[in-house]
Amino acid sequence: MSENIIYCYSGSGHCLNMAKSIAQVLGDTDIVMMRSYPAKTDATEAKRVGFVFPCYGGGLPGDVEDYVKAIKIAPGAYKFAVEQFAGYMGCGLHKIDEIVGLDYWNTISNHSTCIWLMPHRLTIPPTSKKTAQERIDRKALEVGGAVRAMKRSEKKPPKNAVFALESKGFSGINAKNIKNFKANDKCIGCGSCVKICPRNNIQLVGGKPSFGKNCIGCLSCVQYCPKQAINVGKITEKRERFPNPTVSAADLTQKIIHID
Repeated sequence: MSENIIYCYSGSGHCLNMAKSIAQVLGDTDIVMMRSYPAKTDATEAKRVGFVFPCYGGGLPGDVEDYVKAIKIAPGAYKFAVEQFAGYMGCGLHKIDEIVGLDYWNTISNHSTCIWLMPHRLTIPPTSKKTAQERIDRKALEVGGAVRAMKRSEKKPPKNAVFALESKGFSGINAKNIKNFKANDKCIGCGSCVKICPRNNIQLVGGKPSFGKNCIGCLSCVQYCPKQAINVGKITEKRERFPNPTVSAADLTQKIIHID
């Protein structure tokens, strides 16, 4: 068992990039992915247990809330969380705090990757890709140092009741968008989307991706398609992709990543 465990949800690689950077500061860290049910839920031997995730529709992505409830943490372990968001932090940190009781939490705004809603450049404050990555790198060093020193936050994460309502409705909005996922003529039938989907929701039929109904809106298939052939309706055809430049599609499909 590693001394530290970070549970990470990442659709476009940005949160995994941050989790890796924090782990490099801490050393001896297992990053356990939460894109699907975690491969390791027993964290009782870990000294520090963290959570790194994005804001989805004002709350937690996919089934992350249920996954966090399944994780076993020792009573004396140090617990922390970091959230990335485009415009507002929502209620995700509050939900995790209710479940595990966070000792430390932090946030950072980053470019939106939910490009069927807005261009990724509409982050707050507006930044270039280069500046955004530099800011994430600095924040990861700050968070890593605070976690290594077991710093404690003075306040609890805000509840944000309005965003809690938004989060409840997001699954319904996402369900309506599932029918808009399509691959255009640029598709080469490489199967990258099949491999990267955390829900096994995509199959190749006649050399083209066919999308099922078990979608959580991570947009990994859209962001990491090598030909930018997958879109959510026509709106994403005009919008730039922004997967994290340091994280590959293969990185996202791993269950556990160890950082010495």
